[in-house]
Amino acid sequence: MAGARAAIRYAKAVLSLAQDQKTTDVVNNDMKLIANTVANNTELSNMLNSAVVSTSIKKSALLEIFKGINPLTVNAIETLITNRRIAILPEVAKQYSIIFDKLNGTDVATVTTALPLTADLKVKVLDKVKALTGKEVAVENIIDENILGGFILRVGDLQYDASIANQLSKLKREFTLN
Repeated sequence: MAGARAAIRYAKAVLSLAQDQKTTDVVNNDMKLIANTVANNTELSNMLNSAVVSTSIKKSALLEIFKGINPLTVNAIETLITNRRIAILPEVAKQYSIIFDKLNGTDVATVTTALPLTADLKVKVLDKVKALTGKEVAVENIIDENILGGFILRVGDLQYDASIANQLSKLKREFTLN
């Protein structure tokens, strides 16, 4: 939990600097690249979390992997390394994008499904969420086979659970109460 709070603080600081330099969009693209790359590469994630790998190796690896990123993003990586917080880099990147989206009036709708959303369903979800909230949203699809079917939709503080697992759980509670 402390790492999540620290990640938010770092993300806000980077966003503030990016606003001053008018590079918020470029840094947001860098942060999305970092978050996606680390999320899809377990070796990179393990290296960032490893106490055995030296910080100089982590720094050189990150700068080699993310060549061409904005100097402000490089500065953020170097700051995290200096403060011995490089392990929270993926979370900082994710939080930056969330804060950036909120600043621009875009929310992220998280849709948890048993199977990946098709492009057609993604469009329908976007339209429905926009109608409900009146805001522009970006859809993030999380695959979780444990829900069996249906979906769980989260937008900000709102959650709608239409999963099969939830419906089965409700039925179980009804039968055990009677």
